[in-house]
Amino acid sequence: MEEIKKKQAISISEVKEILEKGDPESMDQIQRWTYDYVSKFVKIDPKDAKKMKQQLVKECDLTEEEAVEIVNIRPTTLAELRSFTFGWKKLILAETLEKMLKIIKENS
Repeated sequence: MEEIKKKQAISISEVKEILEKGDPESMDQIQRWTYDYVSKFVKIDPKDAKKMKQQLVKECDLTEEEAVEIVNIRPTTLAELRSFTFGWKKLILAETLEKMLKIIKENS
């Protein structure tokens, strides 16, 4: 069993990128299921996903986990975005929400 070297929140695009580096024949059942899932649902390039995540953390003061949630979902309207951020139990100003939408649109 491999030891955990680092724990980090990553988008499903990044998961797909990591799994693609491995040999599909050597994947265990969970890795194969995960790879099948991300292959169906990833709609954004891993580089764009990483850039979007970094921008959301830096420019919108989000945690890495919050940024990953936004990258994975990529809401397109203020109402959609509010429905996700509401669950975070912290106040996010309308100006910040607009900035988040702009970042999503620029990187999608």
